[in-house]
Amino acid sequence: MIDVHALSRRQLLQSMGMAAGGLLLPLQGLGREPGFRHGVASGDPLADRVILWTRITPAAKQQGPIEVAWQVAQDADFRRMVAQGRTTTDAGRDYTVKVDATGLEPGQRYHYRFQTGDVHSPAGRTRTLPAAGVEALTFAVVSCSNYPQGYFNVYREIARRDDIDAVLHLGDYIYEYEQGGYANPHALAFGHHVEPPHEIVTLADYRARHAIYKTEPGLQAVHAAHPMIAVWDDHESANDSWRTGAENHDESQGPWPERKRASVQAYREWLPIRDVADADPLKIYRHFDFGGLADLLMLDARLIGRSQPLLYGEDMIYRDGEPDADAFRAKLHDPARTILGDDQLQWLSERLEASRAPWQILGQQVLMGRLRAPDLLDHATFRDGSPLTREAAEQITRFAELGLPLNLDAWDGYPASRERVYAAARGHATNLVALAGDTHNAWAFELKDEQGRGVGVEFATPSVTSPGMEGVVPVPPGIVAERFVDLNPELVYLDAARRGWLELRVTPEATSGRWHFVTTVLSRRYQALLGPSYRLRSGETSLEIV
Repeated sequence: MIDVHALSRRQLLQSMGMAAGGLLLPLQGLGREPGFRHGVASGDPLADRVILWTRITPAAKQQGPIEVAWQVAQDADFRRMVAQGRTTTDAGRDYTVKVDATGLEPGQRYHYRFQTGDVHSPAGRTRTLPAAGVEALTFAVVSCSNYPQGYFNVYREIARRDDIDAVLHLGDYIYEYEQGGYANPHALAFGHHVEPPHEIVTLADYRARHAIYKTEPGLQAVHAAHPMIAVWDDHESANDSWRTGAENHDESQGPWPERKRASVQAYREWLPIRDVADADPLKIYRHFDFGGLADLLMLDARLIGRSQPLLYGEDMIYRDGEPDADAFRAKLHDPARTILGDDQLQWLSERLEASRAPWQILGQQVLMGRLRAPDLLDHATFRDGSPLTREAAEQITRFAELGLPLNLDAWDGYPASRERVYAAARGHATNLVALAGDTHNAWAFELKDEQGRGVGVEFATPSVTSPGMEGVVPVPPGIVAERFVDLNPELVYLDAARRGWLELRVTPEATSGRWHFVTTVLSRRYQALLGPSYRLRSGETSLEIV
């Protein structure tokens, strides 16, 4: 395996003493100087620009603004400079730095770095969007990176690759829980403790949590290697969040709008996302044109428009002790319930209509495909302390037999809203590919509307570290996957056990999704495993295994 620490050191040594115009100086000791503890990152590339990010760790007792210099070059030695400048940062933005480096050429790889005083950062690589005529694209799709669940080995694997056009992060970049909450004891034993130790609620809390995540070598490596295009899911704010609340928030923690605003501010400070002056900071949905081959539409299915989700425990009506599935289904299909909100849906429809690319890719958080739970009781082994009890499993199975979905936090909980998206796709999209994270497992669906008409396909990435169904369902993962695929007509593939990432390969003729897995996240010694690949040919709505 590549030693990420050695790689960063080598990049650093390459850039020492090679300044153009005296902008950057050799690296000195960090004793009394500010430093770059959290690495560098790039993101939101366009054809002529890209966001560059870093964070200054102030020296002891240092206060006030800090001046930062930045450089972009065509080469790793920083001899062929293409852009450079200076900016300042201060405590008001938590000493983070974001630069929109302009004047770049399309489809090119660049190297970048920062300096403050006599100290300069590790070097990073980035890439601009291609111009028209591009023949192939490769994306790395990731989600659900929980620091106290293990090492970010998945990020390390992606950082090794030289052919990634962009990393698409579909949310749960951080988690909000207190120390020991939703944590693996083995990860805690090797030091993956969160800061602050309590559940994060305030702006200072969210900033501190982002900061501890950004010390993980795998995360620093993937940011330094590739540009990232990211959207949040729920854990960047609070579990199962929606527009006006969250499952993991109560009044004792203060008003939800204040907590949501704090989480969004910290996210925008700590991620290489382009900010638009005077724009609503919640408006994270945006569009990227990858050289006329694919239009990437990043959506927010969580904070800006989502209605409060229904819950079986609170919203199910029982008659003579039996669940009234029809009454619950009527609530579920209420057309007023939305997952995107009216403004975002209109924007999506207009973008699909304007698209002339062969492929329209939706980067969003939760599963679109219809999913019911299979009966696994004959293979289940329930033990004391298991996350899933027999009683709960029996109830889930009963709801599935009544035709009710498994996950009400996904698009299954907002079927009318999903149909509106499908209608827009049928009317305007050429070839629709939806991406999802959230579940911690790998999925592939052939998406169909309520009339059974094919709409497109969905590929879902497994998690970076968060445990999947293997940690909840007391059934062998192979049986779980087989039963799910057999029961659900749209579902083509499920891996119910492993951590990893999705490689999306796009050409004019086809788009393929291939899963990559790692054998463990509890050791830095691991193996990378190659999963299956499924292909969608242009003009089709059915997947074929490659």
